[in-house]
Amino acid sequence: MKKLFAFLVVVFSFLAITVSASADCIGQYGQYGQPCPSFAIVVDKMVGMPGTSQDATSYQYVDNLSVSDPRFKPDQVVFFKVKIKNTSTTKLVGMEVKDTVPSYLDPMEGPGSFDSASRTITWNAGDFEVDEEKVFYLKMKVMTQANLPSDKGLFCVSNFVKASSANAYDDDTAALCIEKQVSAPPKVPSAGPELGVLLFSGEIALLGAGIYLKKKA
Repeated sequence: MKKLFAFLVVVFSFLAITVSASADCIGQYGQYGQPCPSFAIVVDKMVGMPGTSQDATSYQYVDNLSVSDPRFKPDQVVFFKVKIKNTSTTKLVGMEVKDTVPSYLDPMEGPGSFDSASRTITWNAGDFEVDEEKVFYLKMKVMTQANLPSDKGLFCVSNFVKASSANAYDDDTAALCIEKQVSAPPKVPSAGPELGVLLFSGEIALLGAGIYLKKKA
């Protein structure tokens, strides 16, 4: 009997809390029972296809670049695009963004400040109204050939970004691949017809000198 009584107390306590929370939500949004606000954002991280333009908006951006896609080379510029959208039913305040710079890339231009110890770029994206979307670009550069791993000719890295406010959070990644430049092998002299004629002429000259010395002896 005591166990049954304890169980009923727990059940009624849970129902009381649920009803109280619902009443608070309805009370905040009027007597007509409007739904409670939702809190959600969508973060989309993309990488620009390898190119030579210095204008971030001129690139074609994709979610990821695999080993079968175009690759980046040492010293080449890499652009990233970050889209953040408020998909909530209410305004979001004080959105903070943290972007982790991939290994073997150096940040060049973009929002926020860079912490070299954690290799993280941090910036305040501000407030987001309902359905508002903001776009940010980050310019980075592949390190020189000497600073790339000596035991890898081709390797891939990922760029991780996260955005958060007091009520919402989301993150995303974008991958790319880097291919080191291969030194050309030394050129071997070709044995063309000119070289053959020269060798043949030399043999005739040596043969003639031998005959002359033999007759003189």
